[in-house]
Amino acid sequence: MTPQRYQIICQVLRQRQPDLTVITDEVHKGRNLSAIVRTCDAVGISKFHCVEPEKGYRGFRGTALGSHKWVETVLHDNVSDGLGQLKEEGFQVVAAHLSDDAVDFRSIDYTQPTAILMGTEKQGVSDKALALADHKVVIPMMGMVESFNVSVACAIILTEAQAQRQKAGLYDHSRIPALEYQKILFQWCQPIVTKYCDKNGLSYPPLDDEGEIVDPAKWYQRVRELKAEVVEA
Repeated sequence: MTPQRYQIICQVLRQRQPDLTVITDEVHKGRNLSAIVRTCDAVGISKFHCVEPEKGYRGFRGTALGSHKWVETVLHDNVSDGLGQLKEEGFQVVAAHLSDDAVDFRSIDYTQPTAILMGTEKQGVSDKALALADHKVVIPMMGMVESFNVSVACAIILTEAQAQRQKAGLYDHSRIPALEYQKILFQWCQPIVTKYCDKNGLSYPPLDDEGEIVDPAKWYQRVRELKAEVVEA
């Protein structure tokens, strides 16, 4: 971990927007899902919600370019449960859906806690999902086609959300609770140790101001002692 790398990680984490997210309603193409995750990372989204497609969820690495390491994917069995959870947490649900009552996507206030709802490639947002949406939005089209690709449409809407939030100063300071910030910071700085700690039920050791474990030799010794105690027991 170089000092420059650590500073980049801290800066990105400070700009994360815990009250902005995307939820997909059974989008099934891996390329589209991973492109959405990549855009989520680019605009500072920390959690992406996915209603698991029938064939399952699998990130497409060639499109995501490593973004899955920085954006947590939350899987839901059905769209009602996923949207219900988000609404209970205070999110407004903005559905990208072509309909008579849809409004221009730029007219929505995205500085409010917002979940962008994207539908399947062919069918769009399901009726169940639309029943839980607070707003329906469209992106004005000037050509013969009626809609953008789902991942492109998501990126356009999120770019507007990012612009509004930048203007409102929501990227100017950390908005993640301190304990959660420290947890994510450790996971990003020390992914190998994170996996070991999670697998063995260990607390994360403290980090210094360069993202390295404080007194690593002492911590490793304590881990060995704990493992020995477990074996003896």
